[in-house]
Amino acid sequence: MSLFRCPICAAPLERTERTYCCPAGHSFDIAKEGYVHLLPPNQKHSAAPGDDKAMAAARRDFLSKEYYRPLLNTLRCQILSLSGESPKILDAGCGEGYYTAGIYEALTAAGKQPKMAGTDISKFILRHAARRCRAVEFAVASSYHLPLGDVSVDLLLDCFSPLALEEFRRVLRPGGYFLYVVPAADHLWQLKEVLYDHPYPNEEKETPYEGFTYQAIVPVEDTIHLPCPADIQALYHMTPYCWKTPRSGAERLEKLETLDCRIAFRIHIFRKNGQEEPL
Repeated sequence: MSLFRCPICAAPLERTERTYCCPAGHSFDIAKEGYVHLLPPNQKHSAAPGDDKAMAAARRDFLSKEYYRPLLNTLRCQILSLSGESPKILDAGCGEGYYTAGIYEALTAAGKQPKMAGTDISKFILRHAARRCRAVEFAVASSYHLPLGDVSVDLLLDCFSPLALEEFRRVLRPGGYFLYVVPAADHLWQLKEVLYDHPYPNEEKETPYEGFTYQAIVPVEDTIHLPCPADIQALYHMTPYCWKTPRSGAERLEKLETLDCRIAFRIHIFRKNGQEEPL
């Protein structure tokens, strides 16, 4: 049985070769790449919500070169230590599946039997995710209306994606873990120095959330070397900066041949309150 639930009636979905079906007869086709569309029309805010084709391609090109490997390695270590033998894991806002696939590979290599799902609102980016890891279920869906059952997952990852706390509390079991990845104050500082005349650091804060208890804040920091304009532009186009950079800043970036840039993340680890249930 799938981790996904019917977005129309909330009944369990069963995956067949070409569709997901529920007992009420609602059926959802699986795209040729392997993902399913579970975003009802009334939850769409545009014809093609989320990352467009260009941003999806930039994320794929940049992450496939392992520039963010330090973050992936840290996530793998943390999730391995927090997971039982058969964990149910959701990557909410999974993007092109770089972290999702890497975590799945680490869990299986450790002898575990994970059941994993990834959701994202962009069908363009899920095409890459579904091709990357066929063993993980991927669905076009909103983090604010997750197509999963109540208390159905043991661990939930949100990496640079919308913070849909009400839904996260609903789908995560008592005693389950929530990992929230955000940029640290000086993340991509050298890139911002090129783009803006007066760059400012990202805000860093420790925010308690109702229904969760803080476990740790894990830092991940490194410096990456981008050896060519193509990689610099891929990084730029996968960030929100490409939407709000003055033309003068974009032109300065276009002239760069190489860039050494700081990467810095914070992994906020929470545990859901309530009586613990077995993994």
